[in-house]
This record gives sequence, structure tokens and C-alpha cells, in this order.
Amino acid sequence: MEPFPARFALVARKKTAALFQSAEGVITARDFLAAAARLAAALPAGGMVLNLCEDRLSFALGFAAAMIAGCESALSSDRSPARVRELAARLGTAAILSERPASAAPCPTITVDPSALLASTNPAGEWANPEFAGAMPAATVFTSGSTGEPVAHRKRWGALHARSYAAAMRFGLAAEAPVSLVGTVPPQHMYGFETTVLLALHCPVTSWCGPTFFPHDIAAALAAMPAPRLLVTTPLQLRALLDAGLTLPPLALVISATAPLAADLAARAEACWQTRVAEIFGATEAGSIASRITTAGEIWEAYPGLHLTADAEGVVSVAAPFAETVALADALELLAPGRFRLLGRRSDVIKLGGKRASLAALTRILTAIEGVEDGVFVAPGDLDAEPTARLLAFVVAPGREPAAILAALRREIDPIFLPRRVIPVPRLPRNEFGKLNATHLAALAGTSTSG
Repeated sequence: MEPFPARFALVARKKTAALFQSAEGVITARDFLAAAARLAAALPAGGMVLNLCEDRLSFALGFAAAMIAGCESALSSDRSPARVRELAARLGTAAILSERPASAAPCPTITVDPSALLASTNPAGEWANPEFAGAMPAATVFTSGSTGEPVAHRKRWGALHARSYAAAMRFGLAAEAPVSLVGTVPPQHMYGFETTVLLALHCPVTSWCGPTFFPHDIAAALAAMPAPRLLVTTPLQLRALLDAGLTLPPLALVISATAPLAADLAARAEACWQTRVAEIFGATEAGSIASRITTAGEIWEAYPGLHLTADAEGVVSVAAPFAETVALADALELLAPGRFRLLGRRSDVIKLGGKRASLAALTRILTAIEGVEDGVFVAPGDLDAEPTARLLAFVVAPGREPAAILAALRREIDPIFLPRRVIPVPRLPRNEFGKLNATHLAALAGTSTSG
């Protein structure tokens, strides 16, 4: 018997369903598939395709075209020439998909022009919606590199399909009436890929394709979409949107991921927009794993169909349909079946003076201090070898003195974990997903020694 015998349609929607919407109008399932088929004709048969498209519709068309052509998509939001060359060589990439020619591309670049592809479709044409085996490798995604070099993880088509349905069940997206979704996360990120692209292909969701980086862009996108509206974002962008003080149309739900969301920030969003704020906990290697309503407490509930188990050392693994069982890098305290408390990264735990603490937990205390807009605790590289080594804390806190922040920390944490210095900075080196790269943090800590 085949390990993954099931087959799934590329688009699990009616042909007249609105999958995506842009400033130019609505893209139905029939037109989307016809445009993807036209693009697929320009792709090599089989092999790896590197999808560098920035526009969400271009990306989605590129992903669908690769599936039709029997190709696997490598998803990267790092479009630097060095990264593109490195990925092309490592993965044996046959072609690159982009809205514009890649600089010094190591393999052929195929330009994705949604307007041209859609203009060439025949509205009265045949309804061609191919099916693919659940075992088919559909995408290779990469970790953010927040803890080191980005690591590649392969995703099977069945796993992506099953996870869409799990999300639909969790967030009430299974009704006939479609939900309008505005996402601020790039589609190459696993969170953005699952929510803003795959949900549109598999569930009654219409995903916005247009600018959503700045608060005014987000507000305009939400206003262009019919109710009910779902905003998919990150803690960093959520704070920026709240601080902008813009009037938003009614929101049925806000979903946040990529970094821990402070309960007070979630409460502020709920009060301001009269909505609920949910968080997704996930990992690139496993996809979305669980969710919670942030203001309801710290307990997470796993997605339907997922199973969490812990080994003798306390390492938790997640098993999901059509996916290999994966050991998580995060430490979880398993409670009732499918419910757990998130303790932080296993590699995030430090030891000082015979005591242990999580850097993430310390950072949450830091960023909860009044006036601290952003912050992070950093462990120096010699923490294990040097008995006198101490932590550092970097803060974005205009108007607050480092001494006052240190005094507030002294009331909340064990003295052994107090930072040697609280260092004010204009901003932290976060990437487009709101994550802090380990290399950049190490460089930041290194420069602080000379100050």
C-alpha cells in the first residue's frame, strides 16, 4: 500500500469562487487556474522552481503553475544575488519565477505578469482543475535564520491541503459565505503561505493581493474588501497599525504569529477594533500547530488532526497527516490531550548561578514595562565559560531612562538574570517577519562592549 494514497485538487473551490482580489478586481477560481496553466506551459517539466515573486497573486500563480508542470517550488523572500545563486546551486533549480529579471541569475528567469496571464484566459473555457497525490513534494520552505543558517524543509501536497482544512475548522472558515482576508506577511514565509495563499485555494476565503506593509496600505486593503474581514499580521505590524490611529472597517478576527504577542497589546487591539485577537503557534518544519485567543490565557490548543507526544527527555514531537513526525525546537508543557503551555525555545534556556531562565520569558517581562516599545535580552557568547558573564538588554524606549527600566526589571526577575546594562537603541534589527536574526544580535552584543 502507498503511504500517501489520497489525491487532492489544486483548488478546492467552485469555479466562480473569488480566490484573490486586487485593485483591478476579483480573480475567480476558473480564471486563476486558466492563468496558472498558461504559465505552466513556460516552465520546465519537473525539477525545482525558485519562486521569488513579491506580489501575492504572482506568487500564487507561480506556485500553482509549478504544481501543474510537475515542479516543486522553493520559497525564498531573500532575493539578494548571493542568496539566489546559493539556493540555485544547492537545490538544482531549473528556473526562477519573478516579476522582473533576477540580477545575474544562475538559471533562466520566467517573468510572471498576472495581468497578461489573466487577460489571455477565456471566461467560457474548460474548467481544468488537476488533482495531485498527497505524497507529491509541493514546496521547500526555509526557516527564518533567527537561530542560525536558514534550514530547508520539504512540504508534501497532502500536508498543505490537510492543514488548510484544520485552520478552517479552528477559525470558522468553513461556511459558504466567503471571508475577506488581508495578510501583511510575505507568502514565502510558512505562516504567510498557509494563511494568505493556501486558504484561498482550499477554503471559502478571498485573499487580498496588493500593498500591505504600511498602516495606511493595510487600512485601504481592508476597506476595499467586503465583510466579514480577517486580518493576518505580526505583533510588530499590529503595534504599528494601532499606533497609527487609523479608523478600520469592522474586523471579524485578527490573527498574529511569527513572534510572541503580549497580552496587553492583544487587549488593546480588541478594545480598539471591537474584535478578537488569536495567535498561531507554529514552526517552519511543522507548519501551524496550535492557536489561542491571547487574552483568554496562556494555554494553546493544537489544530484538529495533530498529535503531540513527549519523549523521556521532554522533547515534544508533532505528528500530522501526510507529514513526517517532527521534533520541535520549542519546549512545551503538555497538559490535557491537544493542550499545552509554551515554555520557549529549548536552546533559549540559559543557566546562571545554578538557576535556569528562558531568554524569551525575560524578554516578555522587558517589553511589558511601560514605555518600552521593543526589546530583547541577549546572552553573551562566553556565558557558559565565563563565571562573571551577565546578560544584556537592548531596548527601544524613547523617553525612558535605562536606570528606570533596570529598576522595573529588578522588581520582576531574579537578580542573577538582571542585565549588566540596559542599552537604548533606535530600533532592533528585525527582519520583514519581525524576527531577530542570531547573527545580527551577536553583532549588536559585540558592539555594546565598546560602548
